[in-house]
Amino acid sequence: MLKYGVAGIGGVLVLAAGAFAVNLAVSKPTLEGALALKGLMAPVAITRDAGGVPTLEGASRADLARALGFLHAQERYFQMDLIRRSASGELSGLLGPIGPVLEIDKARRIHRLRHRAGQVVTNLPADQKAIIVAYTDGVNQGLASLTGRPFEYSLLFASPLPWAAEDTILAAYAMYLDLQDEDALTDRIRAQNLQRLGPDMMDFLYPRGTALDAAIDGSVTPEPALPSAVPMQGRKAALVDPDPGPTIGSNAWGVGGALTENGAALVADDMHLGIAIPGTWYRARLRIASGPEAMDATGVTLPGTPALVAGSNGKVAWGYTNSYIDTADAVILEPVSGAPGQYQTPDGPKDLIRTTEKICPAWGDCQDLVVEDSIWGPVVDTLSDGTKIAVRWTAHEADAINLTGLLGLERADSVDAAIAIAHAARQPQQNLVVGDTAGNIAWTIIGSVPARFGTDGSLPSSWADGTRGWNGMLPPDQVPVIRNPDHHRIWTANARIVGGDAYAKLGDGGYDMGGRQGQIRDGLFARDRFTPADMLSIQLDDRALVLSFWQEQMLGALNARQGDTRLAALTGPVRDWGARAAVDSVGYRLVRAFRLAFSQKLYSAYLGLEGTPPRNRSAAQQEGPLRRLLTEKPEALVPPGYKDWEALIDAALIDVADQVDKAGGAAAFTWGARNVAEVRHPLTRILPPIGWLTDPPEQGLPGDSMMPRVQGPGFGASQRFAVSPGREGEGYFHMPGSQSGHPLSPYYLTGHQDWAEGKPTPFLPGSARWTLTLQPGA
Repeated sequence: MLKYGVAGIGGVLVLAAGAFAVNLAVSKPTLEGALALKGLMAPVAITRDAGGVPTLEGASRADLARALGFLHAQERYFQMDLIRRSASGELSGLLGPIGPVLEIDKARRIHRLRHRAGQVVTNLPADQKAIIVAYTDGVNQGLASLTGRPFEYSLLFASPLPWAAEDTILAAYAMYLDLQDEDALTDRIRAQNLQRLGPDMMDFLYPRGTALDAAIDGSVTPEPALPSAVPMQGRKAALVDPDPGPTIGSNAWGVGGALTENGAALVADDMHLGIAIPGTWYRARLRIASGPEAMDATGVTLPGTPALVAGSNGKVAWGYTNSYIDTADAVILEPVSGAPGQYQTPDGPKDLIRTTEKICPAWGDCQDLVVEDSIWGPVVDTLSDGTKIAVRWTAHEADAINLTGLLGLERADSVDAAIAIAHAARQPQQNLVVGDTAGNIAWTIIGSVPARFGTDGSLPSSWADGTRGWNGMLPPDQVPVIRNPDHHRIWTANARIVGGDAYAKLGDGGYDMGGRQGQIRDGLFARDRFTPADMLSIQLDDRALVLSFWQEQMLGALNARQGDTRLAALTGPVRDWGARAAVDSVGYRLVRAFRLAFSQKLYSAYLGLEGTPPRNRSAAQQEGPLRRLLTEKPEALVPPGYKDWEALIDAALIDVADQVDKAGGAAAFTWGARNVAEVRHPLTRILPPIGWLTDPPEQGLPGDSMMPRVQGPGFGASQRFAVSPGREGEGYFHMPGSQSGHPLSPYYLTGHQDWAEGKPTPFLPGSARWTLTLQPGA
C-alpha cells in the first residue's frame, strides 16, 4: 500500500507539474499578427521594441485606452488583480486565510473603497467614464484572448475574475494607500508621545524641521530650545525603533531653458516605491497622428489604469514626488451621555452608521467585520477608555479620483496649462515638477488640498463644536506654486518645499529629513549647464553626506576606546569608510549601524514604552535633535538608565560590535551584504521555489535612504528618467523588474540590470521587433 501510495502521489505531482508547464507555455502574451478587438473604432498598431516597450498608434484616445487595457491584461493581469484586491481588502479571497493577508484586508475594509470606487465611476464626467469603460473592455478581452490563465493562478488553483470599471478606481486608491497615512497614525502617535514627554521634550525630539532643510523658497524653521530636564524619569524602557523606515517618496527636479543648450526645460524623476517582479510601472508610447485628439506621449503607465503617469509629450515633461502634505486628520468623537453608538456634531448628536463587511478568504470561512462611520469618516481606533477616533482623509471625498490630471498632462502644451490641470486633478497629492519646450519650469501640488480651520491637523482633536474642521478643499488660486525661480532650478525629495503661509496651508504629513533634498539642490547649483547625463549623475549620487557627522563622532569614540579589542578592530574601516554607500564598504555599514543604535537607545530611554509602536513619519526629523544631543551632551538630558552620555555611546558601539560578530567578522560586514536588492515576485513569499523561474539573481546595490540614490532591500527607484520635451530622443530611462510579467516572454527582465548598474538606456522605445495589429471586431 505504501509503495502504491508513494507512486500515486508522485504521479499526481508529475501531472501537476506538467499541467503548470503547459499553462505557462500557452499563457504568453500575443506579440505578432492581427487580432479583432470589439469596440475599436479604427485599427490600433502596436509595435514592441527588443525590451517589449510598446508604441500604440490609433485614431482616438478611447481606442488607445482599449488597446492599452488589452496589453496590460496580457502581460500584467496578476499584478493588476493584487492591486485592486489590496485596495479593496480582498487579498485573502485569492491568497487564502494567511494571517498577515487577513490583517491587511481588515485594515483596508474600514475604508470601504470598493463601495467608494463605484460611486466615483458613477459621478465621473462622461468623457472620462468612456475612457475607463473602453479600458475595462480591453482588459477583459486581453485576458480572454490568452490561451491559458496567467501562470500565477495555476499555482494558486484559482481563476482570474473579470475586470470592472471600479477596479480602475481601486488601482488609484491603492496609490493613496501606498503613499499616505490613511488612518492618521502619525497624528495619533504624536499625541501619545506628547502625553509621555510633555510639550518641551516633544517639540525638541520631534521637530518640524532641521538645519538640513532645503526648501525651494529658502525658508527655515526655528530650532527648538533644549528642554531643561527629562520628564517622567524612572520609567521602565522597552526597545523602540524611531526609524521611520524607507521614505515612500521620490526625487524629482528640473532646470529651466537658461541652463540647457537647446533652450527647453530638462526634467528628471525617480519615484521610490517597493520593488517587485514584474515592477510597478508598464512603459508605453501613445500616439494619435492627427485630429482633435492628436498626441505623442511617452512614459510609464500603472497597470489597472488607462493613462500615462509620468513622462513627456513633446511639449511638456513632468514627474512626481510624494508631497507629504497633511491629507488626513484624526477626529476625536465625543460620546453622547446615555446614548451608546451616538456622537456629538455641530448639528447635534448623530448615530454612528454601522456596516458589515464580509471577508471571505479562499479555502476558509467568511468573517464579518463591522465598520463604524461618522460624518467625518470611519472609526479607525478605540482607546482604552472607550473614546473613538475617526479619520478625515482626502481619499474619502466623493471626488477623490478623476482622470483630469493623467489625461490632461498627456496633452498639456505649457507649464501654465499643466499647473491648471494639476489643480483640477483629483488623485494622491504629489509634488508635480513640470517643464516645457519654452524653457519654463514649475512646482505645485497636484490633487486637492484640505482647507482647514481651527486646527493645523497635527494632533487628534474634537470637531464637535464646529470650531475645528475642514471647509472643503482649497480653491486653485490658493494652492502654492513656484514658477520660474530666478536661479532656474526646482528640486523636490519629499521634504518641506515652502514655508510661511504656504506651509501652513499644506500642513505637515511627515516631511522627510532635508538631507537628501539638500544634496540634490547642491548638485544642481554645482553647474550652470545641464544635459541628461548630468541628471543621471545626481540620481546615482551615493555620497554619504548626512552620515559624515556620524563618521566623525564614531571615529572619535573609537579612538578613545582603544583598550577594547573588539572596538579597536572597527577603527580602521570607520576611518577609511570612503564616504559612500558603496557595496564593498565596511565602514559605511558600521557608521550607519552606529547612528541607528544610538538613536534607537536614546528614544527608547526617553519614551519608556512598554511595546514597540508601528513605524510612522513622526520621527523623520530626528537628525537635528540627535546631532545636538551628541555634540552638546547636556547633563540634564542624560537618558534614563544611563550614567552619562559616554555610557550611551558605549552601549551603541557594543551593539555595533555585536552585529559585526554575528555577521562573521568585519570583512563580512559590507554594505552590499546588507543592502541586497531582494527584487522578487510576490508569490515567492508563500511559494519560494518559484523564485528560480521568476526572480533575477540576487545582488548587493549601492545607495541608501539619506542620499539621492535611494536603495534598500525590495525598495528603491521604481523608474528613473530625464528628458527635455521635444527632445525625447536625447533622454534616458531605467526600470527595475520586467516589462512583462510572464517568465517566458522574450524580453523578460530586459533592462533590469541596466537599472541596477545605472547604465543609461533610451527614453523612447527602440526600433520595432514585433508588430501586432488590433482590428475593429464585431
